[in-house]
Amino acid sequence: EVPVKEINKLIIEAWKLGIPVKTRHNEVAPNQFELAPVFEEINLAIDHNQLLMDLMNRIARKHFFRVLFHEKPFAGVNGSGKHNNWSLATNTGKNLLSQGKTPKTNLQFLTFFINVIKAVYDHADLLRAAVATAGNEYRLGAHEAPPAIISVFVGNHLKQVFNEIESKVKKEKMSPDEKTELKLNIGKIPQIIFDNTDRNRTSPFAFTGDKFEFRPVGSCANCSVSMIVLNSIVANQLTQFKKDVDKLISDNIDKDEAIFKILRNLITDSKPILFEGNGYSEEWIKEAKKRGLSNIIETPQALEAYLSENTKRLFKNTNVFTERELEARFLIKQEMYTKMLQIEARVLGDLALNHIIPTAIKYQNILIKNVNGLKNILTNDEFHKQTSFQMELISEISSHIEIISSLVNKLIEARKKANIIDDIKNKSIEYNEKVKPFFEKIRIHVDKLERIVDDEFWPLPKYRELLFIR
Repeated sequence: EVPVKEINKLIIEAWKLGIPVKTRHNEVAPNQFELAPVFEEINLAIDHNQLLMDLMNRIARKHFFRVLFHEKPFAGVNGSGKHNNWSLATNTGKNLLSQGKTPKTNLQFLTFFINVIKAVYDHADLLRAAVATAGNEYRLGAHEAPPAIISVFVGNHLKQVFNEIESKVKKEKMSPDEKTELKLNIGKIPQIIFDNTDRNRTSPFAFTGDKFEFRPVGSCANCSVSMIVLNSIVANQLTQFKKDVDKLISDNIDKDEAIFKILRNLITDSKPILFEGNGYSEEWIKEAKKRGLSNIIETPQALEAYLSENTKRLFKNTNVFTERELEARFLIKQEMYTKMLQIEARVLGDLALNHIIPTAIKYQNILIKNVNGLKNILTNDEFHKQTSFQMELISEISSHIEIISSLVNKLIEARKKANIIDDIKNKSIEYNEKVKPFFEKIRIHVDKLERIVDDEFWPLPKYRELLFIR
């Protein structure tokens, strides 16, 4: 395990570089730790996050360690990600996602809060695309990682407030008494503390007291990609909200009532994305489908959201990206995905053919030599009885070797077919559908060999050694 003093050195070095790091603690997986940079303005935070990753790499190598930023380096144990804590503040430092103490300040809080939820609902597929990478594909939906379904967790307190607004704000003009009652009830929103809002760690987008936490971002990712999307969709939604409210005001509806009416519409429209239950469960996958929420597991398909009409309209309205810039990002991300699978396929084939199979054969030859030696000194009955285990191992090793060799050859052929495809999008789909499936198939038989080949001969650290030996 990494000594605590080495982690502390990292934190000290980070502070020297102007990267304030608040806490560190052990995470769930063996030798897994969390570093939590202090809140700051988003551009600076992203720069510091990248510097911190570089610093972690350099300090680890200095002490003969390696830092793994892969989202899912080990099957069966927790992967790694970045929880992007996001809030909105004025130029005077007022947090617009923090509850107030009066009806007026709480109405302001609810306005921004509900608009964020509506923005996420309208552009959930784009948020999913922003975190889509080859590594994150293994992580999402498994072992303490949110699923590929984008949902929002707000907690029971705010759910009740939503229900009250939805039930009490009617299409007809509200009476003064109705408006007063609603304002007074909103004024009673309690200061929401972290423990009351974030019991559910399975939500990809959760409200945690005075901020939202966007959890699907991969551990090797540059956070700017997802934060550009989140900032853009919220800016676009707030602009639309202002237009809708102004229209009602022009129809002689007073400002507060106009705000309530539009907020009610936003709550009703975005209700399907609100979810308080277990995001890991099979039941949620079925329920999300009923609600019309997307569950885009594969990266090439997820990236399609960059080219949707909804996305083009969004970035045109906000003057963030042109269509050409969106197409460029789409193609670059598709190519990055293909390159990653291409590298993994080549490494896997090399390991299997040049390391695993020769080692298995070497160990098998020792077993054969042992069997032949016993044949010379044992009677026929004794020989068959006392070498049954060795014979089974010899046969099992041969079976796994044959299957691995066959699968690797098929993997190579699938890769060759994919490589001649010129269209970047189609190539990424081909790698995803025809090349990637061989990874797990080959791994199954390599794992079987790992469990039976003598530790002394195995050329790589065995799985249990990587994870559990101190």
